[in-house]
Amino acid sequence: MFYGSLTALITPFKGGRIDASAFRSFVQWQIAEGTHGLVPCGTTGEAPVLSDKEHRHLIEICQEEAAGKIPVIAGAGSSITAKSCALAQTAKELGADAVLVSTPPYNKPSQEGIYAHFMAIADVGLPVILYNVPGRSVVDISVETMGRLSAHEMIIGVKDATADMGRIADQRTACGADFVQLSGDDFSALGFAAHGGQGCISVTSNVAPKLCADMQNALRGGEFQKACAINDALQILHRALFVDASPAPAKYALSRMGMINPDLRLPMVEANAQAREAVRAALKTLENRG
Repeated sequence: MFYGSLTALITPFKGGRIDASAFRSFVQWQIAEGTHGLVPCGTTGEAPVLSDKEHRHLIEICQEEAAGKIPVIAGAGSSITAKSCALAQTAKELGADAVLVSTPPYNKPSQEGIYAHFMAIADVGLPVILYNVPGRSVVDISVETMGRLSAHEMIIGVKDATADMGRIADQRTACGADFVQLSGDDFSALGFAAHGGQGCISVTSNVAPKLCADMQNALRGGEFQKACAINDALQILHRALFVDASPAPAKYALSRMGMINPDLRLPMVEANAQAREAVRAALKTLENRG
């Protein structure tokens, strides 16, 4: 159910408020372009600056547009376990297919604390995809802890942003072959699949959803050389979207495409000049590719 190119959706703002109309149109476009899953209210969606009401509304829009055609994995990350549980409960009430839950940022819990955090969220009763992102949260879910967590029937997979390809086999051994492993980094998506991963929760697919979906389809079909060629074409965009703090470059790219405003909420600010130049070059390269 969870595979391929799953878009870590941006949240469009206009005048400081969520631009619900732009978001709905954006989700419709993602589905039409072949995206395999929608991930609202994650880090790329600026979840830390969303109110609970806004968080709920974004999931509602995704659910309405997905209409069972593709899965919705709602973000439910927080430094506060009780808040993550509440967000997971909201996602469950709205009919989301799963929640994506990051390791708690700033608190820096022990492995036992990480285990207890995710187990509490899993007890809400909605499938949980762990988000292991030590670059942002400082803490890492060890392979041993992940193996323990996978024993819970509701903990079904991981978004892995460690960029450590060796962990994929270790995690498969610890968690079983059915444990869903998704890349959390567009740069590693191709290599992640080569090591047995099932897909990528992607920032790049905000801007180039069809190419990202085509690459994942090629990988699933055993067409590795085709997937390599697509990844080569996407590489300039992968790099451009992280010249400045994400999701600023992605929002700038989408504004150039006429889809949203480039607005972000503080403490995030619009893409700097270097990122804007890199994004323009990447979009021109992809446009020339046809």
